[in-house]
Amino acid sequence: MIKYFQKKYAMSEKGAKDLIYSIIWTIVMDISFMIPVILGFKFLDEYMSLLLNSSRNQGSSIFYYVIMSVAFFLVMLVIAYFQYNSTYTKIYEESARRRISLAETLRKLPLAFFGKKDVADLSSTIMEDATQIEMLFSHAVPQIYAAVLNVLIIGVMLFFYNWKLSLAVFWVVPVAVLVFFLSRKFQNRMHTNLYNIKREISDNIQEGLDLAHEIKSYNKEEVFSNTLNSKLDDYEKFMIKGELLLGAFINLSYVFLKLGLPSVILYGAYLLATGSVNIFTYLVFLVVTARIYNPIMDAMNNLALLLFLNVRINRMKEMDEMPRQEGKSEFYPKNYDIEFKNVDFSYQDGVQILKDVSFMAKQGDVTALVGPSGGGKSTVAKLSARFWDIDKGVITLGEEDISLVDPETLLNNFSIVFQDVTLFNSSVMENIRLGKKDATDEEVRKAAQLAQCGEFINKLPQGYDTLIGENGEKLSGGERQRISIARAILKDAPIILLDEATASLDAENESKIQSALSVLIKNKTVLVIAHRMRTVLGADKIVVIKEGTIVETGTSLELKEKQGIFSSMLKTQYQNN
Repeated sequence: MIKYFQKKYAMSEKGAKDLIYSIIWTIVMDISFMIPVILGFKFLDEYMSLLLNSSRNQGSSIFYYVIMSVAFFLVMLVIAYFQYNSTYTKIYEESARRRISLAETLRKLPLAFFGKKDVADLSSTIMEDATQIEMLFSHAVPQIYAAVLNVLIIGVMLFFYNWKLSLAVFWVVPVAVLVFFLSRKFQNRMHTNLYNIKREISDNIQEGLDLAHEIKSYNKEEVFSNTLNSKLDDYEKFMIKGELLLGAFINLSYVFLKLGLPSVILYGAYLLATGSVNIFTYLVFLVVTARIYNPIMDAMNNLALLLFLNVRINRMKEMDEMPRQEGKSEFYPKNYDIEFKNVDFSYQDGVQILKDVSFMAKQGDVTALVGPSGGGKSTVAKLSARFWDIDKGVITLGEEDISLVDPETLLNNFSIVFQDVTLFNSSVMENIRLGKKDATDEEVRKAAQLAQCGEFINKLPQGYDTLIGENGEKLSGGERQRISIARAILKDAPIILLDEATASLDAENESKIQSALSVLIKNKTVLVIAHRMRTVLGADKIVVIKEGTIVETGTSLELKEKQGIFSSMLKTQYQNN
C-alpha cells in the first residue's frame, strides 16, 4: 500500500505512511459520529420497552446516559485531535518535503530541461501545482478513501442486520457510481485541456512582461492584448462548457442516489405492514439512509477533484523522472587541462549541434573559440562545465571524465562570464559577492576596481549598497557586464570561461578590462569566445568552429598563413572598421 501511494501520488515513503494513518483516523472519526445515534437509539429502544412492559425498575438511568454521553464526547474529541493532526499537520509536512524534493530535483536536472521550459511554466509548477496538491491532499484524498471504506463497513453491518432493507438502501449506489465513472474519460480530457490552456495564458503574460519594450517599440500593444483576450475567452468558454457537462454527470449521479430514500420508505413500509420488520428497525434504516448517501456524494465530489489533481501529479512525476546529473562530490584533478575527444552533441533528437569535436585547452594558455554565428562556440564552452551531458565522446578535466563529477562540484573550478548577464534585485556589493560568499567587503571592492566598476559604483546613490533593481535594470549594459566580470575576478577559479565578456563595452573600457583579465588569467585555463578579432589575436591557441565542426586550429599567425576561415573573418572585420 505504501509503494502504491508513493507511485500514484508522487509521495515520499513518510508521506505515504502518514496518508494511511490519515485515512484510518478519518474512518474512525466518521464511525465515531454514529456513536450519538447508536446511544440515542439504545435509549429510545429501552424507553419504548419500559413503556410497553409498564415497568419502572428496568433499564438504565438518565444519569447513566449522561455519563456515557460525556465519555463518548471525550473519546470523539481525542479521535478528532489525531484525525486533524494526521490529515492536516502531516499533509503540510509532506507538502514541505515535496517542495524541497522538487527544488533538489531542479538543482540536479541538466540545463537542457530549462531550455525547454519557460519561467512561467516552472514557477507555476513550483508554486501553484504544489499548493493545489497540498490543499486536495488535506481536504479531499483521505476523505475519499475513508468515505468508501466507511460505506463498505456500514453496508456489511446493515446487510447482516437486515439484508432486505439493505438492498433498498444500496441498489442505487452502483448505478450512481457507474454514471460517474462513465464521465471519467471526459473529465480527464477536460482537466488536461484546461491545464494546458491556463499554462499557455501564463506563458503569454510572461512573454508580454519580458518583451514589454519590444511590444511598445513596434506598436504591438493592441495585437498582444487581442491575442491574450482571445485566449482568455477560449479558456472561459471551455471552462463553462466543461463545468456544465461535469455538473450534469455528477448531478445525475446524485439523482440516482436520492432515489434510495423513497425506496427505503416505500419498501420499508411494505415490510412493516407485512410484519417482516418492526418499527424500530424501520426507523433505524430511515435514519441511516438519510446519512449514508452524504459520504458517497462527498466521495464523488472529491474524486472529481482527484481527477483534476492527476494532471498536476503527472507533471510532478514528469519532473521527478527526468534524468539527473550526478557524480562524485570529491574531485581533485591533476591539472586544469580541458580536452574534448570526438564529442558529438545535440539539444534534441535529430538536430546535431557538434560533430566529432576534438581539441585541448591547456592550463596557462588562452584558448579562443571563433567562427561564424551559430557554429557551436558557446555550446562547446558550456559543455566543458557540464551544463549538458554529451551524446558521444569524452570531455576530461585534468584527465578525469567530467561526466563522473557532480556538476556543482565541477563548477567550483569555473569562473564564468556570459554575454547575457543575470543580476539580482539586491545591492551591488551582494551581487558581486555571489562569486565568493564569504568574501570581505574589501575583497569585493578590490574585485570591482579590477573590473573597472569603481567609477560608476561611486556615482550611485548609496554606492556599493545601492539596490540595482530586477536583473540590474538601473544599470547600463556595460555596467552590468562589468559587475559579472567582477564576480569572476572575486571567485578566482582555476578555469575561466569568457563568452563575449566585453561585447557591451566601449573600446576604452574593453582595454582596461583586458588588462585586468591578463592578471586574472595567469596560470589558468581560459576559454574565450569573441567576435572581435583583436580580442583573440593574442590567444595561445585559436579553434575555429563552423557548423559544429572544428575546421582550423593554431595561433593567429599560423591561421593567417593558411588563408582559411579565420583569415577571411579577420580581413572582413578590418575592412568594416
